[in-house]
Amino acid sequence: MKILTLALTLALGSSFSAFACSEDGKGGFLPDNNLSIPADEKNMTGISEAEFNSVIEKLETIYAPIVSEMGGRLTINRKWSDATVNANATRLGGWVVNMYGGLARHPAITPDGFALVLCHELGHHLGGAPKVRNLFNRWASNEGQADYFATLKCLRKAFLNDDNSSIVRQLNAPGPLITACNKAWSDKADRDICIRGGMAGASVAGLFADMREQPRAQFETPDQSVVRKTDDSHPAHQCRLDTYFQGALCEKSFNEEVSQKDAVKGTCHGSTGHDVGLRPLCWYKP
Repeated sequence: MKILTLALTLALGSSFSAFACSEDGKGGFLPDNNLSIPADEKNMTGISEAEFNSVIEKLETIYAPIVSEMGGRLTINRKWSDATVNANATRLGGWVVNMYGGLARHPAITPDGFALVLCHELGHHLGGAPKVRNLFNRWASNEGQADYFATLKCLRKAFLNDDNSSIVRQLNAPGPLITACNKAWSDKADRDICIRGGMAGASVAGLFADMREQPRAQFETPDQSVVRKTDDSHPAHQCRLDTYFQGALCEKSFNEEVSQKDAVKGTCHGSTGHDVGLRPLCWYKP
């Protein structure tokens, strides 16, 4: 009986670990989908294999030691030849992230957009509270928090030593993003990283819109919905762009760690007097 109970618990735990991002790639950063972009696709757009590997190497170099300090072992699987248009994370066999070539080849994806997706998956492992609420697996930050972590902490680390001023000049960033970043940050280097993070969000917002065959989300049209309780699942695509935007605007240092239990620590929160950089109410209940 004990063996049967243990087997059932392990099976249920595995299925719930798939919630954060499923093993087959159909669920993950994106909701379930059947999109497929093979490596030999003619007129392939998106990013190149070299850019795919460069982004992964950069973030792996930053986060492998951090994961090691936390007692884990980070593995980022580079599935360039896989046509799946998604990315996912699991704790089966270590702290694992799977990045698929099909996602990288989607025409909406830029190198920074791809980096944001990888940061989101790392965020399931490292993003802190709020976590996915279930009885069997409490390791994964929920979808909205993984999005927030991506621009609040992860992309800032990734972009820190780049020539961000030159990069931003090439981005054709919209006025509302530039204005908000200039208002939130006094230092030009921080402003450039904020704008670059916002544009990474705009890249994946284009992907969401293409999947849903809907207009793109915009920085100036935030989602006005308010949840009654924190939603662990994928928010609507405008809500997700709002989350990336607010993460980029939050004044908290990327060196101030988030907490795995306390949703306030290391973040911008109304209870600490912040009114900018907050998690959007379209998925988060303070």
